[in-house]
Amino acid sequence: MSFITSAALAETGYVVLPAHPTPIDPAEWQDLEYVAWRSSGVTRFAPLASYAGEVECNGFWNHTPPRTDKDGVWIDAQVAKAPTLTRFAQEPGANVGRCRVIELQPNTYADAVYNLHQDDNNRLNDDGTGWVVRAWLNLTDDPDSLLILREDRFDPATEIRFPLAAGTRMIVDTQRFWHAVWHQGDAPRYSLITSLTSGPELDAYIAAQGGTPHAASIPLDAQVVDDAQVEMHRRIEERRRAFEAQGIVMEPPVDLY
Repeated sequence: MSFITSAALAETGYVVLPAHPTPIDPAEWQDLEYVAWRSSGVTRFAPLASYAGEVECNGFWNHTPPRTDKDGVWIDAQVAKAPTLTRFAQEPGANVGRCRVIELQPNTYADAVYNLHQDDNNRLNDDGTGWVVRAWLNLTDDPDSLLILREDRFDPATEIRFPLAAGTRMIVDTQRFWHAVWHQGDAPRYSLITSLTSGPELDAYIAAQGGTPHAASIPLDAQVVDDAQVEMHRRIEERRRAFEAQGIVMEPPVDLY
């Protein structure tokens, strides 16, 4: 299939934008209504736009009628509490699908590696239309926490890591990358995540904002990475056996080395 994609993301799969210049009132995310929703760790989500304007986070393809992650309906009660976040999500001028604030509890690097996942933004996406990507705005100041991106889930050599200070902005093809966040803080991390449709509007926004497809990756000690790899495989195997004991076949086992 052929989709409209962003030229800015073609080389590396991501762009980093300059940090958001204006502080945002924490009440805009603290006062939102959150629902439990599993992601890369212990998480809750506060949706600003959803399938039908309700406070829920399910994929649009799980509703009736099903559709891809586009044409999100803004939730009036949530938008009223977070007008700045809503304006930021709409600023690129691109079609918005799901838009929500994520709350992530502190975790470990091994947790993050185990929780690496690819998004399913483009399920049911029509041929010849815009490819859905994700925009992130980190709301809390978490400079020691890292967004982890891997092109190959099981190969740490494909891993890049970006720090998450307040105002950090990125647009990522999260269906290309396996991704998760290692949050090293002692309080929850909050970030705005918006599904945006690729096309001329998004390209123009990235260019106007000075987005770059290259940013320095934070190095990690090789032993820390190796230990996390072993732990990831151990957990995958433990989960596989637990499900198989119930007659459910999970992903095939992967060799440790």
